[in-house]
Amino acid sequence: MFVKTKMTTNPFTITPDHTVPEAHEIIVKHGVKRLPVIHKGKLVGVVSKEDIDRYSPSKATSLSMGEITYLLAKTKIKQIMSKDVITVSPDALLEEAATLMRDNKISFLPVVDNKETLVGIITESDIFDSFIELLGFREHGTRLTIEVNDEPGIMSNLTNIIGQFGANITRVSVYRGLNGRSSIVVGINSFNTEEIEKAIEKTGFTILHKLENKNR
Repeated sequence: MFVKTKMTTNPFTITPDHTVPEAHEIIVKHGVKRLPVIHKGKLVGVVSKEDIDRYSPSKATSLSMGEITYLLAKTKIKQIMSKDVITVSPDALLEEAATLMRDNKISFLPVVDNKETLVGIITESDIFDSFIELLGFREHGTRLTIEVNDEPGIMSNLTNIIGQFGANITRVSVYRGLNGRSSIVVGINSFNTEEIEKAIEKTGFTILHKLENKNR
């Protein structure tokens, strides 16, 4: 799955010459946490709610409200924005985006093309949603978690068993464990899996967990 399939296109943006109050208004009005900063169509930085809070006068300041308003109105986004922005390509895999976020302890990536033009943003929430979708956790049907020996031919054996009963496998994921054992999660588009389960266990595999999702 690629970044371009899950990113938000046409995100809210701001320019370097906008002021702090203008950025704050956009953030509050639209419920976003950060804004890409665009100059002449190119990404030049990012400003976040935390940046604005950090550069706003403390409540303990001796300045009057009028003075605070005046100072903030004079402060340009280019003075407080982060310039060294980590970005990702729309053609990158979601795993690459997730790794960039994790390694750099960030929850947001601007998505830019090869001309450094902003084409979207992707957030940790997008990654979480994709993870849930990839595993098929909300899909109608049955999910079996099966413990197996981690050796060649295991996946083929499992799919052959399930195929004998005319069931459709919708999702497969593998979690490699210790001591040569792994857990395979198989999504099946049916609730009538009793005979499938018996056949799986007869082959020597162990069913660790069964989840039926009847919600649509």
